[in-house]
Amino acid sequence: MVSERMLGLGTARSVIRELFEYGKQRAAEVGAENVFDFSIGNPSVPPPPQVDEEAVRLLQTENSTLLHGYTSAQGDAGVRQAIADNLNRRFGCRYTGDELYLTVGAAAALCCCFHGLACPGDEFVVSAPYFPEYKVFIEGSGAAMRLIQPDPDTLQLDPAALAAAVSPRTKGVVVNSPNNPSGVIYTLDTLKAAAAVLEEKSREYGHPIYLISDEPYREIVFEGYSVPWLPGLYRDTIVCYSFSKSLSLPGERIGYVLVPTQAADSGQVYAAVAGAGRSLGYVNAPSLFQRVAARCCGLTSDTSIYERNAGLLVSSLRELGYTCVQPQGAFYLFLKTLEADDLAFSERAKEFNLLLVPGSGFGAPGWVRLAFCVQTEMIQRAIPKFKELAQSYREGGAD
Repeated sequence: MVSERMLGLGTARSVIRELFEYGKQRAAEVGAENVFDFSIGNPSVPPPPQVDEEAVRLLQTENSTLLHGYTSAQGDAGVRQAIADNLNRRFGCRYTGDELYLTVGAAAALCCCFHGLACPGDEFVVSAPYFPEYKVFIEGSGAAMRLIQPDPDTLQLDPAALAAAVSPRTKGVVVNSPNNPSGVIYTLDTLKAAAAVLEEKSREYGHPIYLISDEPYREIVFEGYSVPWLPGLYRDTIVCYSFSKSLSLPGERIGYVLVPTQAADSGQVYAAVAGAGRSLGYVNAPSLFQRVAARCCGLTSDTSIYERNAGLLVSSLRELGYTCVQPQGAFYLFLKTLEADDLAFSERAKEFNLLLVPGSGFGAPGWVRLAFCVQTEMIQRAIPKFKELAQSYREGGAD
């Protein structure tokens, strides 16, 4: 006998991963150049050269046994302080390394937060559209996810919907900005309004409601936009971060949890995060890339390519009659489907070898997500296929 829940998770892969695997299979059948895979958020630009240079330097000059050995469970003290120093320079803060817990990417950071915070009966509020694994992570901690809908026109977090959803059972609220899957950045006004809601509700219910800021796309921001630093807006903010996107290192699995001392019960929260890491087997993030991150945490890959791709996609698709939300950061485009059933739309797109992720999995039916972290020339070759897809609806309508 096995866990029915884990069996379900293991046999029902995420729709993103299913499309990604389908794309590889389809490429073997018709040629990779004929498949237009917008399924997965895998960075398409290389890391800054200093990343490889630092990895090579460490491998060539450092004691190999120490370099590949265990660090402290929460991460090397010097590495944590280097990252804290970088945050202090950028955001005018006074963090120390003892407020950071290094993790195996943002997924581990989030899981450590949910498992560390959740008590029986607790809920975490999430706004659509959202990264589908949030539900898996939250429910895995024993808590429940409560979904709210965004502003329908802008996909901004809706403070009124947040106020209606927060209850005495609410332990935390998860925000992701720049957002996966929409590319939307929550405005300063939106976040201030959300912070005011949480401050009022925390007073009303007599316990802190934590704001968990999932920030793997923090540095991927397009011209004219900025990402507010949430701990500066709301005291009880916990930050989950990954270097996967900013440094193009998704396979190296390196990130952190920041539990600022200003947050309520910060010492207990930090210890609970560490305890969750221990319970989940996440102690000691990859030691080599801890060291690389310490030297390279102030760098960013060339994200201008993503902005160029966004501009090309938005202008081309709108010319073809599609409706989409203007991406402000990250590397995702949210596109309105040409029929109500986004799953059916995604299936029809596959007839043209366009791999588009249905929005239902993100809590947003009627949309599809395009990950435009791809080569620009692939986008250029895909535009005629989008034209053919739209034409198929004009000629035959939805099945």
